[in-house]
Amino acid sequence: MWFVGLLVGAVIGSIGDGSGVVIGGIAGIILGAIIGSKLKRDGAADTRIATLEDAVRQLNERVKTLESGAPVTVAQAVPAVTLSVTPAVPEVPVPQPVAEPLSTATSAAQTVAPAAATDWTADARAESSVPLDPVTPDQPREPREPSAIWNFFFGGNTLVRVGIMVLFVGVAFLLKYATDRGFVPIALRLAGVAAGGIALLVLGWRLRFKRAGYALMLQGGGIGVLYLTVFAGLRLYGLIPAPLAFALLAAIAFFSALLAIVQDSKALAVTGATGGFLAPILASTGGGSHVALFSFYAVLNGGILFIAWHKAWRELNLVGFGFTALIGLAWAGRGYRPELFASVEPFLILFFLMNVAIAVLFALRQAPKLTHYVDGTIVFGLPLVAFGMQAGMLKHTEFGAAFSALALAAFYLILARVLYAKQRESLRLLVDSFLALGVGFATLAVPLALDARWTSAVWAVEGAAIVWVGVRQNRRLARAFGMLLQLAAGLAFLSSVNRHAAPETILPLLNANYLGCVMISVAALFINCYAERRRDVVGENEYVFTRALFVWGALWWFVGGELEVERVLFGAAQWHGTLIFFALSCGTFAALWQRLQWRMARYAALALLPLMALALAGMILHTGHPFANHSYVGWLLVFAAHFWILRKHDTEAFEGARWREWWHATGFWILAIVASWELGWQINHYVKGSIVWPLIAWGLVPAALIVTFAAKGERLGWPVNAHQRAYLYLGSVPLAAYLLGWMVVGNLTRGGAAPLPYVPLVNPLELALFGTLLALVMWYLLVRRMALPGTCLPSPKSALVLLGSLVFVLLNSVLLRTLHHYANVPYQFGTMMASTLVQASFSLFWSLLALGTMFFATRSARWGSLRALWFTGAALLAVVIVKLVLVDLSNTGTVERIVSFIGVGLFCVVIGYFAPVPPKGGTEKIS
Repeated sequence: MWFVGLLVGAVIGSIGDGSGVVIGGIAGIILGAIIGSKLKRDGAADTRIATLEDAVRQLNERVKTLESGAPVTVAQAVPAVTLSVTPAVPEVPVPQPVAEPLSTATSAAQTVAPAAATDWTADARAESSVPLDPVTPDQPREPREPSAIWNFFFGGNTLVRVGIMVLFVGVAFLLKYATDRGFVPIALRLAGVAAGGIALLVLGWRLRFKRAGYALMLQGGGIGVLYLTVFAGLRLYGLIPAPLAFALLAAIAFFSALLAIVQDSKALAVTGATGGFLAPILASTGGGSHVALFSFYAVLNGGILFIAWHKAWRELNLVGFGFTALIGLAWAGRGYRPELFASVEPFLILFFLMNVAIAVLFALRQAPKLTHYVDGTIVFGLPLVAFGMQAGMLKHTEFGAAFSALALAAFYLILARVLYAKQRESLRLLVDSFLALGVGFATLAVPLALDARWTSAVWAVEGAAIVWVGVRQNRRLARAFGMLLQLAAGLAFLSSVNRHAAPETILPLLNANYLGCVMISVAALFINCYAERRRDVVGENEYVFTRALFVWGALWWFVGGELEVERVLFGAAQWHGTLIFFALSCGTFAALWQRLQWRMARYAALALLPLMALALAGMILHTGHPFANHSYVGWLLVFAAHFWILRKHDTEAFEGARWREWWHATGFWILAIVASWELGWQINHYVKGSIVWPLIAWGLVPAALIVTFAAKGERLGWPVNAHQRAYLYLGSVPLAAYLLGWMVVGNLTRGGAAPLPYVPLVNPLELALFGTLLALVMWYLLVRRMALPGTCLPSPKSALVLLGSLVFVLLNSVLLRTLHHYANVPYQFGTMMASTLVQASFSLFWSLLALGTMFFATRSARWGSLRALWFTGAALLAVVIVKLVLVDLSNTGTVERIVSFIGVGLFCVVIGYFAPVPPKGGTEKIS
């Protein structure tokens, strides 16, 4: 490779007045030596691998022969394998056959015995030649391999290398000196230099068998001299016309390629190909036909294809692909016009097919060597470049890019099928690569049919494919590039998304905006899924990044789907579509988690619950009721998916996970809210005229749910019987607290339930209030009796105090509503507190409550001692008396005040007869 660097450096250094030829050539020699040293190490590694393959093959043959029971001679048993160290091993004596009649089986055993002994000897030699003990700190370390520059100057035949370099410098100075002095005619001097180059070629050719390395150096120097001579005759002196120079450079390129094939020299092939591709550039005058240029490059690529048929030289393949792509892109950027499509398209197709064939041939040659036989640069870079050129040429043609992507998809899928049928095992990775490309371009064809923005979609699909191959071939750089390409694809898509397209101009789902989001999402999700399955290859840091890519992909999926629902549907129908989209998406993620053991997909499935909460909040803000526009279908689907996902988590792997209980409880709350809201709206819709009707539903539904689950939970089946703590405690306690607040709000209403008249205690509101209180009491008693682990309920004494307070408040609210409806007292706090009728009613009603409480505490012997209840009644009676003295005594001129005094007095007399003293303490019963 050093003379390739010499050539390229000289060409670069000749720019200007030509004085930099020497410096450029020397720099090129050094750079080429470094690259060549790497190629040499790779070639040596391939040679070692080939040697080991031969040894393994021969050992397999020996094993098969022994298993077949055929006679084996000593020569057959010992393969001709040269080992690095073979210590002397004593010969094992072969037992002689016994001179007596032997059976056939005994004869066969004696025939195989020498072979077995010889096999033991060979195995002993092989084992003794392999170092089994690791290198210890006391053992001397192997010397470090010298650098490429040191090897160039002091490794191998140093004199030849130095001589060729000095010769090159001398020729360059000769040409420069001849130019400055004008001695010998320029044509003659150039001819002499060319003759010298040819002489080096002839000498190298003659020495190719005796001194192979020496001969290749001479030939490389001769080719470089010829390239420089033609270049000098064209550019420095103008003696050679451009067409002739073009032909000469092409001839030199083909001649060097021929020498490379004959002598199995990769460096000569790369040199010839490089010179051939540079020839049109060196000989260019700024004009000329693109057909002639591409025809010449087609011939060069045909030569590389011919070499690929015989040799697996990746560097040569990359030279052909790189020069063709770069020069083609440069020409397209400067000289392409739509009217040139007919003359350019055939060459693009031809170059594409040639490079695909080169990639397949490389894989066929490289696969048996057990090394990386898929050239990812060509396999994935070729469709990216070719499709980019094709899309650029068809940017003014409707659906041009879409049909091109569809054609590429069909081509790759058919090629993958053919290779799979012919070379199923040896080319499995290449088949998978072509299959991935086919599927990717087939997916890409759909959005391209509706929109010309293909860049971000191509990046996402190609990035995923690159990561896939990078994992298969354990190439970290390829994986990093593919992952970063996902972020670039997303940013490119956001910068070009059409936010202002009219809804009627694009089809639902089948449009570039939505399908672009889907492709970016699927690509990122695929990377995470595949990386999770190949944790043996993917490092920890890479896996963390793939988890971030999963979040990235999930956001693209859900946000893109929600935006598409909002674009297609209108009004309340949007929430219906949103619920269905969330249910199907999270259900699909749950199925993928189960089917592929994809751990991250489980988190996307569990995201259904917060998505349900977001949808419910949006409905509360924008719709009248949750089942608007048949949204009950969406809610049924979303709850079915929610419980199905939670059922998949009822396994031993998640036993004891606290989050499961909270997920069940939160779903219970959402169910209560949706059912209460819908029932209240339905009642209000059919029975209009009062706020009481929808308010009743908001209390009865949660109360019915908690008492039903507490009473019938074990018979309701899964999930209530399997997660009792989640539904009866974590889910019910917040609902119980909510019901207490609901009762307070209900007591503040007037109680009118038009068209029904108000009847104390039997009107809808008060029936709902007392029914809710009864449900709370039943729930408390049932849950306390169950003694569920991890629960913390109020003590019975505290619960009784709370119950008594609630009953007192409810009864007083019944009294106030009765006075409002039957005595026309305005239902306002200030007005009622100033009303003498209300105050007198309070005095009488509280005295009656005190009487009943004290009488019950004294006479209910079966309840045991109820001293606290008696004192509660006495305290209430004392409050009534104080109220009479401080409030009612100041105004005794009204009938209400008189009645209150008389009534309270009579109640006190009755209490003094039936319950004059509190019951005894302890547990003594009162007779």
